[in-house]
Amino acid sequence: MTAPPAEAPATSGPADLGTPRPAERRRRTTIPTVAWWRLASPVLLVAAWELAARVGWLAPEKLPAPSTVLATGWRLASDGTLLTHLLDSLSRAGAGLLIGGGLALILGAVAGLLRLGDDLIDPPVQMARMLPHLGLVPLLIIWVGIGESLKISLVALGAFFPLYFNTYAGIRDIDERLVEAARTCGLGTVARLRHVVLPGALPALFLGLRLAIGAAWLSLVVGEQVNAQTGIGFLMMEAREFSQTDVVVLGLLVYALLGLLSDVAIRTLERRTLSWRRGLRAT
Repeated sequence: MTAPPAEAPATSGPADLGTPRPAERRRRTTIPTVAWWRLASPVLLVAAWELAARVGWLAPEKLPAPSTVLATGWRLASDGTLLTHLLDSLSRAGAGLLIGGGLALILGAVAGLLRLGDDLIDPPVQMARMLPHLGLVPLLIIWVGIGESLKISLVALGAFFPLYFNTYAGIRDIDERLVEAARTCGLGTVARLRHVVLPGALPALFLGLRLAIGAAWLSLVVGEQVNAQTGIGFLMMEAREFSQTDVVVLGLLVYALLGLLSDVAIRTLERRTLSWRRGLRAT
């Protein structure tokens, strides 16, 4: 007696093309969950902070409750004070980033692409990066005074070095065989820069930009505490004179939110620009 022939496995027809695989369905459903879980630890920290202030573990004059800080922020936002200082801080940060970032991109590209540029530009920049730029405040005061130029110069210095070194490293890390292959295919200098050098250096450029923005905000905190009349840093210094801890904490939170929003914006732009690049994902 012979066994019945085994049935052939069912083949997926055209109707199966739109059905997601189990792994794909699981990945689609877990991505929003993971995003929500990233908010869990900040929410818990704020809740613990509020609880500690409510039960008296934290003195109000040392660290007020988050609800008190939010009420102060609402009051300053309602009368326009917070917006005025915020716009001045944003204008200083934007000007410093434009100057320092633009100079870093130009010098980093010249040093990374040209041997002469590497010999002339990189050694002095390597020497200058060993100096803490915030320690140059006394010298900058002598050079540019204590006005707006000082604050913009500090932001520009803070943004310059991270972006320069990542631009330089991003260009130098490009596989030379790709450049030779492009040259063999008949691509000119401009075409090689556009189709090989720029895509290869973009990941490092975005990393440098994120670091530069973070350094720019840190530099602005210091700059706005030197003879400023407006800005979030000035608001904090003025509050310190009157022991308004809630305003000081509010200023710190504003700086933190500005840095976070800047980083999120750069990450979003990076994902869209480098959609072709697949990196390691956390599991």
